[in-house]
Amino acid sequence: MASLKVLSTIETTTKIMLKGKAGDLAVPPVVCGTWAWGDRAWAFDESRDLPGIQETWNLLNSKGLGFYDTAEVYGMGASEKIIGAQLANMSEEERKSVIIATKWLPVPVLPTRWFPKGIVGCLKDSLNRLGVSQVDLYQVHGKVHLLTSIETVAKGLAECVKLGLTKTVGVSNYSKEDMIRMYDALAKEGVPLASNQIEYSLCRRLPESNGLLEACHARNVVPLAYSPMAQGRLTGKYSAANPPPSGRRFSNYPMEELEPLLDVMRRISKKRDVPVSAVGLNWILCKGVIPLPGARNAKQAEQNSKCLGWRLTEEEIAELEQHSKEGSLSFWQKG
Repeated sequence: MASLKVLSTIETTTKIMLKGKAGDLAVPPVVCGTWAWGDRAWAFDESRDLPGIQETWNLLNSKGLGFYDTAEVYGMGASEKIIGAQLANMSEEERKSVIIATKWLPVPVLPTRWFPKGIVGCLKDSLNRLGVSQVDLYQVHGKVHLLTSIETVAKGLAECVKLGLTKTVGVSNYSKEDMIRMYDALAKEGVPLASNQIEYSLCRRLPESNGLLEACHARNVVPLAYSPMAQGRLTGKYSAANPPPSGRRFSNYPMEELEPLLDVMRRISKKRDVPVSAVGLNWILCKGVIPLPGARNAKQAEQNSKCLGWRLTEEEIAELEQHSKEGSLSFWQKG
């Protein structure tokens, strides 16, 4: 087992530890993001995309990288159902090597019949869609529970653990201060905070400069980086002449501004004989963070896996960071 915050190379077989009440959970060093699995925001088409998703699932599992992150809001449950269908086609033994993380959208829990379930009820709904009795990681999707305190949410997460509905719990889009407050609140319940999922990439280094990553590492809270390729902008696929589709709001920098960074990434990718995207993902690993790239077909999943088995030099890291972006905060992204 290992911590990502080391100087050694991260291999496909490397396992990272998520802290849990009943023991630590060993997970692969890369997560497959499944927002695009069933969500109209990504123009999902079942007949077109489902075969590629099945190929992705089979490839990642065969590599020992079967770690999937979903959420109840992705496709309004469609992503969880797609994962559930994949799990249903596996033997009980095969399922043991698959790690599933999902997230609760903390909409205001009002005293009406439309919001009667609370965190435990919402997790049970996710479990039904996934077709499992327990997930490996259950996360609060964002610090937008304005009418509910962190301490109250912590009690709900702890109850999910107590009932055996999840092995570990985490947060997403939490600031350093709110994460520490959740960490302390969960500790009072006897439950560790396992992770904080935040947008982090060469286009958004804010979690470094604001001390969030340092606070995570100091507490053995594993940072997970979503949109590690700035929603496709750092894959090498797009350019000023061929910008990404509209609506990809995270790290929404004009491609003209990113060309100096992409030039460095292309040069390193050619030298290393890896895809451009693998350069950006490896940089995230070098920072002690698990990257969470999406994949809708086996080719994308294979490209993402190329970030493992080698390590950027300090000189390469410095050159990339010379052209990186700070990023910003928002109502949704507090971390």
